[in-house]
Amino acid sequence: MLMSQSSKIHPTAVVDDKAQIGINVEIGPYCIIGPDVKIGNNVRLRSHVNIDTHCEIGDGTQIYPFVSISDPQDLKFNGEKSKVIIGKNNTIREYVTIQPGTAADRMETRVGDNCLLMVSVHIAHDCIVGNNVIMANNASLAGHVVVEDNVIIGGMSAIRQKLRIGRNAMIGGMTGVAADVIPYGLVMGERGHLSGLNVVGLDRAGKDRQDILELRKAFKSIFENDDTVFAKRVEQVAKEHKDQELVQDIIKFINGHSEGAICQPRAQA
Repeated sequence: MLMSQSSKIHPTAVVDDKAQIGINVEIGPYCIIGPDVKIGNNVRLRSHVNIDTHCEIGDGTQIYPFVSISDPQDLKFNGEKSKVIIGKNNTIREYVTIQPGTAADRMETRVGDNCLLMVSVHIAHDCIVGNNVIMANNASLAGHVVVEDNVIIGGMSAIRQKLRIGRNAMIGGMTGVAADVIPYGLVMGERGHLSGLNVVGLDRAGKDRQDILELRKAFKSIFENDDTVFAKRVEQVAKEHKDQELVQDIIKFINGHSEGAICQPRAQA
């Protein structure tokens, strides 16, 4: 194996000779590392970590016991050389499962930088997870999901396959998401409905208060006005707020390609 002398591998770990191990890497007891694994610098695998697929792990990532990065749970998977690419400085807690891509899509699953994946998170095949994403305990992504930067997904929540979660959105705990979630959106409920804007997240991100007020106006015009059809409302808001970056983020997202609908507020009785 290609390994720096400063790295430490516990004698009970099984590391394939073809694996590439960076500088100052720690591989703890009973880890299993396959031949197609490339581990960056300053990575720590605490114990009982299984990585037996093509996988790249970025510098500074910490992986806790019983994490498994292995074949996708897809009946169409036929052993093709798909991969998992994990970025830098991530924290991946106990029992997380991450699965590589498939030939039916992009052949890779990606996790960005500075993410926190809490206990028992599941990221299925062909998913793209952005930077600074937090997924709480038992949150799950089905296949082909795209999660943009700075998203928070609450515990026990599930995202249906082929959906998009826009940047800075928040998904409440125990929510089933069955439609695309706009950037900055807040989705909560037994079956997720758009409940407003993630104002707390916008404030934490340092967004200007006036920009947030304009975003609120645009949100009401798009989602709380039944006078015209949805597409017309989106078109009108795009014109009225053409210089507002936050609003245009939402407009661009809504007009983007997707196989799902846009998550909407709960219908009023």
